[in-house]
Amino acid sequence: MTLRVNGQDHTVPLAPWTTLLDALRDHIGLTGTKKGCDQGQCGACTVLVDGVRVNSCLTLAVMKEGCEIRTVEGLSNGHLHPVQQAFIDHDAFQCGYCTPGQICSAVGLIREGRAKNPAEIRELMSGNLCRCGAYPNIVAAIEQALQAGEEAQ
Repeated sequence: MTLRVNGQDHTVPLAPWTTLLDALRDHIGLTGTKKGCDQGQCGACTVLVDGVRVNSCLTLAVMKEGCEIRTVEGLSNGHLHPVQQAFIDHDAFQCGYCTPGQICSAVGLIREGRAKNPAEIRELMSGNLCRCGAYPNIVAAIEQALQAGEEAQ
């Protein structure tokens, strides 16, 4: 099957039960997307599929053939994505394990256009867990990207 990831087609032999997460990490070699709980509860595996936030550990790869999949590696285009820069500006990570999923989720959140304030950001990002407790900085980073008027590309 062929998956379009970060603007490139990847033809990979996959069993029908292969998750999108495992296809990305094990078959395509994009290890930025993290395997956390493997049950869709932590958000470490969040990627964008046709611009929508998806838990890749719960998504079968065969269901996403023909879709545009973006991982954290595909957000920058020769320069950091505004959300990536905001995470640096606000030191919105400690161990960094959840960061790729947080960033992809934040890009999707901004694209959705539903979050207007910190309380809404916290609510709409609640599917992404951070064990280090960097939540205040994560919210500040997303708020910066929102205030700058940056849209998901």
